[in-house]
Amino acid sequence: MVRYINVKSRARTEFIDITEKIQEVLKETGIVSGICSLFVPHTTAAITINEGADPSVQRDIQTLLNKLIPFDGDYHHREGNSSAHIKASVIGVSGNVFIDEGRLVLGTWQSIFFCEFDGPRHRRVALKFISDK
Repeated sequence: MVRYINVKSRARTEFIDITEKIQEVLKETGIVSGICSLFVPHTTAAITINEGADPSVQRDIQTLLNKLIPFDGDYHHREGNSSAHIKASVIGVSGNVFIDEGRLVLGTWQSIFFCEFDGPRHRRVALKFISDK
């Protein structure tokens, strides 16, 4: 069964820590060991796992992405959000995290981030939990 979490962005570009939301859904499943597969069903958003303790890391990533892929460029897409589509493709829309002892297996400083590149918007992230028991 696919489960969803809702994410509400408040800015044009934003990294939103969704680790605890995912952990809550995992707890509801009762799965102790397996894999959590994550998927963002949007063309202008992405998902990444990175430093969660220091918010300046997310800010640095966004700053560099905006320099490499500026909002205004020689784009042909009529909606005016080509940079968001490109950033989502560069970062990626899916990922997998191991589950062990009922918890997501992440490094000490790692968090799972929803990456908004065309906000503010209401979004969702699809979660598929696969038990190996």
